[in-house]
Amino acid sequence: MFHFGFSYIGLIYLLMLFIPNIIWAKNQPRDYDKYAENESRVLQIIERAGEVLCTCAAVFSVVDIKFRSMWSIWLLISFLLMILYEVYWIRYFRSEKNMSDFYRSICGIPLAGATLPVGAFLLLGVYEKNVVLFVSAIILGIGHIGIHGGHFKEISQG
Repeated sequence: MFHFGFSYIGLIYLLMLFIPNIIWAKNQPRDYDKYAENESRVLQIIERAGEVLCTCAAVFSVVDIKFRSMWSIWLLISFLLMILYEVYWIRYFRSEKNMSDFYRSICGIPLAGATLPVGAFLLLGVYEKNVVLFVSAIILGIGHIGIHGGHFKEISQG
């Protein structure tokens, strides 16, 4: 059941999300601005709304961890996706930092930098039975994966 309060799990997830993105701001791939110019304004708005909603829903919902329950498999898979997300960033920061490095898959997961955190927040919402977080992650995914899918398509075509 969903409870309103502070979630240290949500805070940990957000730190795992924000810290690499802050570092990325100074380590963007070559020519990233060229691709960013072509982003859909609608997808940008959806992405921003999803970011705000996910941030609020992740931090202000109490996670009651019960490892004895089979239900905790959702939390475990969600956390594994966040660990993969960190591995994705380590690999990117060690690369030559070009667009193909930024959009490499990891463990067969395409657009890993966009899909892994969205998937992690979706599953965290399932684990918490938190409809607000789940729907927020869907909104985020539409915008974030949509934008980066567009960049990837541009890279692939030219």
